[in-house]
Amino acid sequence: MVGTPALTFSALAARTGLARPTIYTYFGSKDDLVVALCEAEFPLVAAEIERAVERATTPRDQIAAFVRAQLRVAQQRRYRIVHALASAPLADEARQRIMALHRELVPSAVPLFVRAGHPRPALAAALLQGLINAAVAALDAGEPPRRVMELTVRAVLDGLADGVGATAGPADDGSTPRPVTPTK
Repeated sequence: MVGTPALTFSALAARTGLARPTIYTYFGSKDDLVVALCEAEFPLVAAEIERAVERATTPRDQIAAFVRAQLRVAQQRRYRIVHALASAPLADEARQRIMALHRELVPSAVPLFVRAGHPRPALAAALLQGLINAAVAALDAGEPPRRVMELTVRAVLDGLADGVGATAGPADDGSTPRPVTPTK
């Protein structure tokens, strides 16, 4: 058995060396366990995104760093496990708790678009998250990570952040930033 069906209290007890009743002491249900995993993972995701954004200097660079950080995190094994579990069949209450945790703990791009002077920062941030979600789906489908990251960053900077700042920021490989020519 693999995937979410493999997440049983018996399997968890065997893997951790704890007695099964001990697991129930900490988690009343599989949903509670998945929520606890999200509570542990989301602050790590948030910290990674915030560090990447803080290292960037211009608003455009910060937006590009935000995208790159989210896509890097999405490729990490620990995140993929939590993402798969959170996407599994769960009770509505558990799903709502996970969504609230995500909103509360994972940084929003709204402040980045505000600093960039975008006229509709909330809309731009929502569209950005849609692009990131589509990029994660492309990664899940087997698209090459570097290609997905570059195309997503380019789409964001040439579309949502068009006309703010002067460069697309450094690439992950340390190469020189490419100039951005706004399209009208």
